Amino acid sequence: MIQVDLLVIGSGAGGLSAAVTAAHLGLKVLVLEKEAQYGGTTAWSGGWMWIPRNPLAVAAGLVEDIDKPLSYLKHELGDRFDEARANAFLAAGPRMVEFFRNKTALQFIDGNAIPDFHGNTPDAALGGRSICAAPFDGRRLGKKLAQLKPPLPETTLWGMGIASGAELRHFLNALRKPASFLHVSKRVLAHFRDVLLYQRGMRLVNGNALVAALAASAFEAGVEIRTNSPARQLLIEQGRVVGAVIGSEKGDIEVRARCGVVLACGGFPFDVARKKDLLPHAPTGHEHWSAASRGNTGDGLRLGESAGGVVNRDLVQAAALAPVSLVPQAQGGQAHFPHLIERGKPGLIAVTARGQRFTNEANSYYDFMCDLLKATPAGEPVQAWLLCDHAFIRYYGLGAVKPAPLPLSAMLKNGYLKRAPTWSGLAQLCGIAPDALQTTVRHYNQQALVGKDQDFAKGETPYNRMQGDVWAGHLNPCMAPLGKGPYYAVKVVAGSLGTFAGLKVNACAQVLDEQAHPVAGLYAGGNDMSSLMGGRYPSGGITLGPAMTFGFIAAHHAAGINL
Repeated sequence: MIQVDLLVIGSGAGGLSAAVTAAHLGLKVLVLEKEAQYGGTTAWSGGWMWIPRNPLAVAAGLVEDIDKPLSYLKHELGDRFDEARANAFLAAGPRMVEFFRNKTALQFIDGNAIPDFHGNTPDAALGGRSICAAPFDGRRLGKKLAQLKPPLPETTLWGMGIASGAELRHFLNALRKPASFLHVSKRVLAHFRDVLLYQRGMRLVNGNALVAALAASAFEAGVEIRTNSPARQLLIEQGRVVGAVIGSEKGDIEVRARCGVVLACGGFPFDVARKKDLLPHAPTGHEHWSAASRGNTGDGLRLGESAGGVVNRDLVQAAALAPVSLVPQAQGGQAHFPHLIERGKPGLIAVTARGQRFTNEANSYYDFMCDLLKATPAGEPVQAWLLCDHAFIRYYGLGAVKPAPLPLSAMLKNGYLKRAPTWSGLAQLCGIAPDALQTTVRHYNQQALVGKDQDFAKGETPYNRMQGDVWAGHLNPCMAPLGKGPYYAVKVVAGSLGTFAGLKVNACAQVLDEQAHPVAGLYAGGNDMSSLMGGRYPSGGITLGPAMTFGFIAAHHAAGINL
């Protein structure tokens, strides 16, 4: 038997935030991870967190009263707005950031120029509400770096993570601008040096940096992270959760947790039964392809229900929807690639099999998918095609296809990428109505020449323009005519970055039963906690921001300390 103060099940941002905070509050903490590597979906993510009024924004002079982000959430969430949890999140978020900045290895970079998704909603911000984990030196983890889940290979270059923003622009311009070529050359050489010395890159960015910094902070605070350790069942005595039974190579082990258990197992993106139940577009549970970690199979939700917890079914969407393409793997199977970046760039359109646009391609991944679901007739597969010309794909890439000078041949050979010299030929390859597609392209090009999307208003919000390319010199940073062939297409299908429908909790992250009473000794975090956003997606980072913050809140409550 093992005795601890706090048991955390899951090693993503929500679980590690709770673990690190609790350790600094004087608790003995054990973190369990059922996979061989820690980090979960967070390690594959962009690492951005939505934290209004954060200290980095304040230091830059972007000061706002709490009523502003609260108003934005009220307008965005409508009848799913949970005032108690929203107030708790907005009040504790800045304190969480300050704690990690001052007490741990985790540091941040600002997102002061990143706007909220919906610029036309009252009290949407042009920036100052986002932060990201700063790049992290993996050598600080020592031998424990080997257990950190690496970034999703399809989002890297030779295994090297590329930070969004300025660094990504350098990589896109490496063959065009001397300064960018120099930056990229240094990064690539340093990466291969690290691979030779350490078998992987040491400059970690995005979500990989977030997990690495949290893990380093946990280890340095005396927290143990046990991998290959699935939680079998919760221990419940006199109505209180007092620990769990965990699996190990030597058999099951009982863990007693004096202050409670935190469930942070990543939701249910690979739980077929739960997807069938909660995702209408996945009637068998197999028609949804998530970009989340494949170890996220709903364990936390089942454990919570076994103790009397309730999964929230009253959400606008049960998943954090995003378009995903299926990338064939050399060893068999498919990787699930999330399309987050290229859709807003000038010179790309998305169409259904009918050859018609259905959305503003520069809108958020969530909004893109919501529009695709609406455009898909009942009984038909949820899918669309991203289309571009030769100049676009060689400059920006397309999905998992990298830009020049990397070759296209492998992706053409495995069928992921379709290519034809004419739009009619491409339509035939993809099963798109050819006449309608040619009409759509012709109409779109006419609009692009004047920089005005009369159909879907592409490029008319701050978020759209940030997703575009203001350096390309077009009238609209999100629009350019699709020019000379050959032409290219990648199919996207219904997917997500994770799930929203988790256990109902209160403002202290305590799991609630059917009577809305707290289940003593049980907390939920990350995607095991029902989304604060009620199944909507008002801004980037609304998963990791609340995950980090409510982990911080849960640790204080478990320790008996008021925030």
